[in-house]
Amino acid sequence: MWTPILWSAVGRMRRISGPFSPQLAPSWLAVLATLALVKKCRHRIDAGAGGCPRGGAHRASRRRDATVLGRLLVSAGAAFIATSGQGVLAQAAPQAGFEPDAALIEEALTLARQSAASLAPVGARIVASAGPLDARLRLAPCARVEPFLAAGLPTWGTTRVGLRCVSGRVRWRAFLPVQVQVLAPAWTSKAALPSGALVASEQWELAETDWAAAPSPPLGALAAIAGRTLARPVSPGQALREADLQARRWFANGQAVRIVASGPGFNVQADGLALGHGIEGQPVRVRTEGGRILTGQAVGEALVEVRP
Repeated sequence: MWTPILWSAVGRMRRISGPFSPQLAPSWLAVLATLALVKKCRHRIDAGAGGCPRGGAHRASRRRDATVLGRLLVSAGAAFIATSGQGVLAQAAPQAGFEPDAALIEEALTLARQSAASLAPVGARIVASAGPLDARLRLAPCARVEPFLAAGLPTWGTTRVGLRCVSGRVRWRAFLPVQVQVLAPAWTSKAALPSGALVASEQWELAETDWAAAPSPPLGALAAIAGRTLARPVSPGQALREADLQARRWFANGQAVRIVASGPGFNVQADGLALGHGIEGQPVRVRTEGGRILTGQAVGEALVEVRP
């Protein structure tokens, strides 16, 4: 009776646990010991003959031995469940993914600072900080990861530094969010100024500011922009940038202008008449004294540059 049950238990253990594992040694030993004991006294329990005593003493002995073997089976099963459960949990536990450590993050920030310093003004202070990786990423473990700068990403402000797995079962790339500040002196407003106000030197002072806070850098020579008109309100302490100023109007429609055309080996100048307002950075049409219509760009007071 007990032998088929035990061999059935062994078969189930093999199906559940697979190949032998040191973690399952206690349960295997318990079952094998029980099998040996069953084989030794099988003639006393299963056969009911072969030297076994008859009568009430025999029946009591059988009940006692059956109780002992039953307890052994329970103990073996409990040991198997406990140890095999530990093995299954150990096998099912997910392997920890990759997370950048402090040394790798500092290496990535150093790369970002070096890149920003190459374009920063002399004496600028570069400050870089890193954010977390995208929480949706599930990166495989990697023995060695290298940071890199990807083409097309900004050097200042909000940017990213690439992380590349170079030694791992799965090669992957990810991007670490980085904020780069370029702190250097720039002209900042002493007080709030409304849109349309004229730029005067007494309204501005030099102070350390973040050059990377906007796409265009702060303006340097204040004397060159004195008299310009603000295109938007400016807050106290805000650095003055080209986007804060209205485009210059170098001349008006119908005004006499000087036309300049130059190229490799030639330089031609002629007088003409503006056929539109000369707004800085915008194209404008002009008519020469001979009646020819040309399109150029306003580059100065009553000055139009025509590119061949």
